Amino acid sequence: MNQLIEFVINHWDMVAIFVAILATVIFYEMKGGARSVSNTEMTNMVNEKDAVIVDIRPANEFRTGHITDSKNYPSAKLKDQMGQLEKYKSKPIILVCKTGMTAGSVAGDLIKAGFDVYKLQGGVTEWQNAGLPLVKKSK
Repeated sequence: MNQLIEFVINHWDMVAIFVAILATVIFYEMKGGARSVSNTEMTNMVNEKDAVIVDIRPANEFRTGHITDSKNYPSAKLKDQMGQLEKYKSKPIILVCKTGMTAGSVAGDLIKAGFDVYKLQGGVTEWQNAGLPLVKKSK
């Protein structure tokens, strides 16, 4: 314990930066109010609860590779397209973005509208890093 106190005193600037980063991560995680789910949890929710995957990345990113059966509703247009999501209101919705950060801020609007919302932890990046497949939409 004494070593920890000594480290904090000697490296207060590094500790302050660490605390600021930690607070930012916690803020973003809690901001949207949506629970994060892992790749495995998402797959189980799709198979067992008929969850809907909503990819909120821009259409050009979606076309380069997305999770099978995901629907593309770019975050910039999501408020305008909220009516199109009404047909999924009885099902869990899992938001997917590139890294998992944008999904948290978008989730709040859907939760306020009465949707059961989750977000994929780490987004498409984490999905790919786990070696899971993406499909490409041809146009």
